[in-house]
Amino acid sequence: MFHPGLKGHLPVRQRLLDRLESGRLSGSLLLAGPDGIGKRRVALELPQRELCLRRCACGVCEGCRLFETDPLPVELPNLLRIAPEGKAGLIRIGAIRDDDLVEGGVIRWAHQAPPPGCHRWILIEDAHRLNSFSANILLKTLEEPPEGTRFLLVTHRPEAVLQTIRSRCERIPFQPLAPSDLSEVALKAGWAPSDLDAWLALSGGTLRYLDPAAFQRARAQAEAWMELLTGVAFANVAGSLLPDKDSSQAQGEQVGQALELLLLVLLDVGRRREGKTLRLEPWKGSVEAIAQGTVELRRPQAAVFEAMRNLTRNPAPEPLLRSVAATFR
Repeated sequence: MFHPGLKGHLPVRQRLLDRLESGRLSGSLLLAGPDGIGKRRVALELPQRELCLRRCACGVCEGCRLFETDPLPVELPNLLRIAPEGKAGLIRIGAIRDDDLVEGGVIRWAHQAPPPGCHRWILIEDAHRLNSFSANILLKTLEEPPEGTRFLLVTHRPEAVLQTIRSRCERIPFQPLAPSDLSEVALKAGWAPSDLDAWLALSGGTLRYLDPAAFQRARAQAEAWMELLTGVAFANVAGSLLPDKDSSQAQGEQVGQALELLLLVLLDVGRRREGKTLRLEPWKGSVEAIAQGTVELRRPQAAVFEAMRNLTRNPAPEPLLRSVAATFR
């Protein structure tokens, strides 16, 4: 039995469970796949199962309720959670070596004895946000975790994780969720059936825009890129594309989302020119108008990939987005 509220990824979840129960689960795992598909929740299912009174992550017992709070506590009896912090959205060395999270830091916590019948699990969210100093401090412990300790690194940008970190972890790939699973979750969350087509088109097999406000922002950004591609000035749509200063999401992550939506628009323009089915069918008219124009796709796509490679340096958002938009001309 698995957590009843978690949809999809059953083959991956079964494989992880089988290997855990047989003692063959690697000490350091890198869970990689698109943002918003449930990688973090699948990772949490492993320690949750150990504290579950039914040992199955039932989601309703006292042990499971520890994992159901939002936000999730930094420390639980068998789990330590590390996440990016601040506007830069980085995991700094203090969280690894000192006492920013727990006394003695992560490495000391990892060497303590686990609770009876449990492992010690260390969840590193958005592992691509480890700065170089933090990553290097972790290397030795990741390579040879203490007995009973397991590291779970979660990321949607594995290429941005330090290569020496990647080489010490077993990679667990995740695929996008099925439309049926996505629709079920959205309807349960209160979405109207009439809104599903637009949401499914932008979400790309993920739940990253399940919150209505997040969806409206993503929709505004996709439409802003479409306007730019038809000749509208950047200043007229900048408000939709620039990071929200009041958001808890890191600036770089917000810019990354905007760039990913541009890639989605460009790919659909290419599909229309090749006579293929559109993913952005709700915006068919806008995509067709761009496809009939003279916009050359290779330069913008190359500019997006270059900009995304630079996001870890936390560049100024407006000049970066302007430089990408300039390739449309």
